[in-house]
Amino acid sequence: MANSNKVPQKTVDGKRNSYRRYYARKKAPKKSTVLPPVEKEKVRISFLGGMNEIGKNMTLYEYKNDMFIVDCGLAFPTAELPGVDLVIPDFTHIINNQSRVRGIIITHGHEDHIGGLVYLLKQVNIPVYATKLTIGLIKGKLEEHGLLNRVKLVEIKPRDNITLGSFNIELIHVNHSIPDAVGLAIRCPAGIIIQTGDFKIDTTPVDGDMIDLPRFAEYGKKGVLALLSDSTNAERPGYTMSEKNVGESFELLFRKAKGRRIIVATFASNIHRVQQIIDVAQARGRKVAVIGRSLENLVKVGEELGYLNVPQNILVSIDTINSYTDDKLVIITTGSQGEPMSALTKIAFGDHRKVQISPNDYVIISATPIPGNEKMVGNVVNALMKRGVEVIYEKMYEVHASGHGCQEDLKLMMGLVKPKYFIPVHGEQKHLSKHAMLANAMGIPSDNIYIGDIGETVELTEDYIKKIGTVPSGDIYVDGLGVGDVGNIVLNDRKRLSKDGIIIVVATIDAHDGYVVSGPDIVSRGFVYVKDNEELMNMARDLACRVIDEQYDSRYHDWNNVKTKIRDELSRMMYEKTKRSPMILPIFMEI
Repeated sequence: MANSNKVPQKTVDGKRNSYRRYYARKKAPKKSTVLPPVEKEKVRISFLGGMNEIGKNMTLYEYKNDMFIVDCGLAFPTAELPGVDLVIPDFTHIINNQSRVRGIIITHGHEDHIGGLVYLLKQVNIPVYATKLTIGLIKGKLEEHGLLNRVKLVEIKPRDNITLGSFNIELIHVNHSIPDAVGLAIRCPAGIIIQTGDFKIDTTPVDGDMIDLPRFAEYGKKGVLALLSDSTNAERPGYTMSEKNVGESFELLFRKAKGRRIIVATFASNIHRVQQIIDVAQARGRKVAVIGRSLENLVKVGEELGYLNVPQNILVSIDTINSYTDDKLVIITTGSQGEPMSALTKIAFGDHRKVQISPNDYVIISATPIPGNEKMVGNVVNALMKRGVEVIYEKMYEVHASGHGCQEDLKLMMGLVKPKYFIPVHGEQKHLSKHAMLANAMGIPSDNIYIGDIGETVELTEDYIKKIGTVPSGDIYVDGLGVGDVGNIVLNDRKRLSKDGIIIVVATIDAHDGYVVSGPDIVSRGFVYVKDNEELMNMARDLACRVIDEQYDSRYHDWNNVKTKIRDELSRMMYEKTKRSPMILPIFMEI
């Protein structure tokens, strides 16, 4: 019986072609080709300063074998750093990778963005890119440190493009409290990153050049991978006041001063503020004297480069101010933050050699205290008022406009740029956190917001943002000509000296038999007044003599052991008698 399931055969051109084979081929699964996943391009950002602190701004970008730096600032020391002049970033990571660093771009000329530059350039030779005024201020610093002829300075302007290895960077004009400030549009194969620098949105700027919002918006339409935005004023609601409002306040206050001498304290770098003071002074028929090295330098550079319009014969030397009556003079000075060595502080406490304060002075402090400086500013205000001086400060009048955007400025920037990822920068933790909250309210998911810290390195792709490690970072202290030679041990000694003082034990000892030839003499500084505590000093002398006798070994001459014992015994005795712990410093001389 024939098999009913058998597929019929037929022959074509003498060749057998089977339906069975046809159907078998048709049913056989096709071999699938699995393509390997395409790895997304990665860019890395390392925060070397400006995170969880005010000042010392420095950011490093890295794509494959190329790196470049944005800003290199300093911070001013707090009361916790006695004797320290400046605080700069740790450059170890830059020095270790200097062959990969293609350049450094400076966003503007404030000290918290350029102050550490000369210390970096002493160790690495990389080109510096900045706008005209910023270059002018940098030149002064390089010349002071003998570096001017060794460093390549490249002057750039807004809308210029710079190629640094795999990066192409466009400068975008922003408003700030100093001219020629820029933000950056950083392009690399991983995407576009916008770093705003310090900015605010001023629709009526003194120089008439409003922030380039259209350019930020154009990048927002193209698609921005990440936005790094200034967080300094993230806690303040509303928009930042225009600098022109300050000029109107000056006009009102100068009229109110009438026949009194006017002293205005402001930030040394605020050219717009200085210009408005000069303009109002000229309108009121007053001459202007400038005090403070940094302020004098700014006026000189600003006038030379055309950023400051100084009418002829309006500026007078501080040495000649006594030749003018009070109603014909305005003094512009540094010290708006109450810095101990500033001109205003010296004037307030009667320590300035050329300016003596009097009740006929009218002082305007045209600045808001930086967080942590409130007490110092208050001390200066109190000292001035004790001398019968009328002082205008903080929010009594609109005598200060911040250079940093408040919440509405920051939200507008985010709305224009439309970043996928958001990184708040330039501020303490409270500023960064508040800025992150604003970003979240603007619709950026929490997973796409990264709050960094100094030393962290983050990696960004289209798929993620994450921390991938840390780099050497921290604070390097500048003390006089020394850079980095003051560490925690030295600072702890200084704090202890300032708290409890020092006792020095000096003795001359015969090297043969250990006999005390002279002393031990007890010298005290910052501990007690010796003449009123002779009994205590005698007890210390007797104790030191006894320890030397007991501990001295003529065979081994182990002076370290003797000194350690004296330190321990004297420290114990002084604490029992005074409840203080002075530093004990034994000094022995053998003869």
